[in-house]
Amino acid sequence: MLDLYRVIWKATGTGQIVLIFLSLGAAALAALPIDYQKRFINRMGEGATFDELVKLGIGLAGVILLSQALKWALAYRAGVVGEGAIRLIRRRAHERAIENENAPSRNVGALANIVSAEAETVGQFVGSAVSEPLLNIGTLISVIGYIAVTSPGLGIIIACIIIPQALLVAFTQKQVNALVHERVVTLRRAVQTLARPDYVSAASQTSEDFDRIFETRRRIFLWKLSTKFILNILNGAGLIVVLVYGGWLVTRGTTDVGTVVAATVALSGIQQPWRALIAFFRTLSVVHVQFELLRDAERTSAPAANASR
Repeated sequence: MLDLYRVIWKATGTGQIVLIFLSLGAAALAALPIDYQKRFINRMGEGATFDELVKLGIGLAGVILLSQALKWALAYRAGVVGEGAIRLIRRRAHERAIENENAPSRNVGALANIVSAEAETVGQFVGSAVSEPLLNIGTLISVIGYIAVTSPGLGIIIACIIIPQALLVAFTQKQVNALVHERVVTLRRAVQTLARPDYVSAASQTSEDFDRIFETRRRIFLWKLSTKFILNILNGAGLIVVLVYGGWLVTRGTTDVGTVVAATVALSGIQQPWRALIAFFRTLSVVHVQFELLRDAERTSAPAANASR
């Protein structure tokens, strides 16, 4: 993984710096809408005037507009950086093809696949390789930190909901990664067998590989869906605990209703960046495999290119 990020930073370092600043700005604003909702609820209970509510509404509108503007700029710049990476990969593959034009080992099919599919997969990831996890992790820290400051007990509860989910995802993703690797290796072997002149004599082996690929995919589905099921159960349990504990604090007079509502909103709000982080790390695993394939293709074509000079 570090090699992948080292190459990404070398190729798109300047663009990544811009994306980092935009991500941090958007993440820093994540807790402000929750704070405004808390203030709305508390002020309504205290008999706020219409003018006060309008001022709060204008402030909330400003925060939302600024947050959305930063996210728009972030998405646009990430798309541009990713598309630039796609162009770079295609140009390098094209240059290698020109250098190896007369080489016996030149593989037109592999070149076409790199230019069309593999370049798209890796290049699109480059644009979000740093900004996406930074935005989502920053959002989680911003929201959980805000609740922890306003009500430490509720903040601890929300953090305790996230930590076991993180451990669960890390464990299950390790299993999924191993299965993805097994599937890629098996599929590559089956494709190589089909390309042989005597592929008919190896039909039974190829059929077994197809069955193995099916079984591997079935196990991947099982791990992913089971993980999602447990995460949803933990989120539901967390909401119940927040409501029960928060209600108890309100009845004792140690917190206000607005803080409890803000905590429930925060709990719902962190689920989106958390799901995005899970999806990101799954994508990272797939892209890492594609990156290794591209690097292998680069290495195997290098000797032929040097020999032709």
